[in-house]
Amino acid sequence: MNLFLATLGVLGVASSGPLIAATLGATTVTALAIAFWRNAIAAAVMATPTLIREPRLFGRIGRYEFRWSLVAAVALALHFACFITSLQLTSVAAATALVCLQSAWIAIIQLSRGVRHRWQVLVGLGVSFGGVVAITGFDMGTSPDALLGDLLAMAGGLLAGIYTLAGGRARQSMTTGTYTALCYSMCAVLVAVLAAFTRQPLTGFDAGGWLGVLAITVCAQLVGHTAFNHLLATMSPLLVSMIILLEIPGAALLAAVFLNETLPAGTYAGLALILGGLAVVVAGQRNGMGGRDKPPGERPVAELGAD
Repeated sequence: MNLFLATLGVLGVASSGPLIAATLGATTVTALAIAFWRNAIAAAVMATPTLIREPRLFGRIGRYEFRWSLVAAVALALHFACFITSLQLTSVAAATALVCLQSAWIAIIQLSRGVRHRWQVLVGLGVSFGGVVAITGFDMGTSPDALLGDLLAMAGGLLAGIYTLAGGRARQSMTTGTYTALCYSMCAVLVAVLAAFTRQPLTGFDAGGWLGVLAITVCAQLVGHTAFNHLLATMSPLLVSMIILLEIPGAALLAAVFLNETLPAGTYAGLALILGGLAVVVAGQRNGMGGRDKPPGERPVAELGAD
């Protein structure tokens, strides 16, 4: 059963990039519309069980939890804006790999705050960013748009790291359902404001566009992340984190099969470096510091991705 759920989870999160790219390329759906509806629908789905079983939990949210949930929501909204836009400019494989640097950004943020990591983490960071240099170097020669897409995807990874760390703070005293419902709903509101400023419509799409939005929400948000959250109850966090890294080659494979995306050999080498480096970072973070005696916001863990 765990193998089935792990496979389902990888396919779910790996489908995010290809589905978004296909929807943006073949329909009139806008980048911010995808971000808005993905969060709005997920917020409703996550809030419903809590509202039915324990509605009082929402009334117990204090200023501390609300403040960190708001920080997480802002980071998540900007993450989606950067990542989804990057898929219009660069390849799905490159965008997915660069946004998955979330774990590396978390380690760097922790280092800046005085958290000490094992040498394996530093080596993994170096290997991962070597892959970044390889990918951006090849895309620089391809087109300025591709390079801009790479930079947006990297920014999306940094914002995902901030979202994860802020969420760790908020969830110290909040249930998963309460936190995700609050964070996703605030994120949806923020994305709606961004859409109003940039004049990107959130409605009025054709049937194919709505089908794409629904597929992205169900496959990536609800199926993919729900599967991994379930596995965390039966498998070690390290193993789950390592499985999640399969999103990088999974997205590249799906894009090659369904979008006919071909990449230079050097880009594939960069993808391999990022994947290998992130694996070392995750293993080094897990083994280097015991997280059980630290509050959730300080644990050096690679949380589930935001994509």
